[in-house]
Amino acid sequence: MEHPRYELVPVEGAREQAIYLPAGAEVSVTCSPTLGIGSTIALAEELLARGFPVVPHLAARLIEDETRLKAVLGRLEERGLKDVFVVGGDSKVPAGPYASGLTLLRAMSRLGAGIERVGVPAYPEGHPLVAEEELTRALLAKQPFASYAVTQICFEPETVLGWLARAREGGLKLPVYVGVPGVVDRKKLLRISLKIGLGDSMRFLKKQTGLVGRLLRPRGYSPDALIEGLSPYVGDPDYGIRGFHVNTFNHVEETERWRRGRLGSTADGGVFEGVRRAAPAPMQGKE
Repeated sequence: MEHPRYELVPVEGAREQAIYLPAGAEVSVTCSPTLGIGSTIALAEELLARGFPVVPHLAARLIEDETRLKAVLGRLEERGLKDVFVVGGDSKVPAGPYASGLTLLRAMSRLGAGIERVGVPAYPEGHPLVAEEELTRALLAKQPFASYAVTQICFEPETVLGWLARAREGGLKLPVYVGVPGVVDRKKLLRISLKIGLGDSMRFLKKQTGLVGRLLRPRGYSPDALIEGLSPYVGDPDYGIRGFHVNTFNHVEETERWRRGRLGSTADGGVFEGVRRAAPAPMQGKE
């Protein structure tokens, strides 16, 4: 727990919440279709200047052309930002030729970008707009270009473990960070969960009185049960879980208070200490 991996959204209030980030935290900065990649990189630069290891998201569908891509990569290199997380993005219509994360990864590889570490998304409960088989094929196709994968948030440990078992059997070799919600306002978390199409976990929550009780607490949801259910598998080579990726939704103060409270717990010990940087993978791979 001493080295958490937190995610911030570059919207109003993010900078105020960033003051609660603990020293040594790796900070992932998301990319909004309305604010664009510029806002992501700007916040990433500020956090980098404060001494945090930063991972800006690059949304493929927001990049207009190769000239723009070169400019983005050049800015990252100039600022010393060598870690990125590549996603397709939520824009309905691509702004240019990069309609998916895979097409962007291939373009970055051809350009010989000075990126040392690349993350890609994974979806244990599927995606509301993409079939499961297509998601699996895409993840395996991204593997030669990537250093690690981060799963979409989930509430049920069994769902994550079942997906990992199938993914490993299917050929996935990347280390995986499990995406978990931080301590978030319950209405906000429910709204986000419905938006991104979390099926089994939401149905599971409705059936489990204990979890629903946690979700409905006035102070919001906390991921204790999820962390406790997955902690025994962190570091298990059969599952390849590297650690946890905490989606704070900019509730950093509450989430950090929760994390510090768990530091004294022996239930999961130093599980967040496993949230280290995966070994760098060069940006290369077959088309």
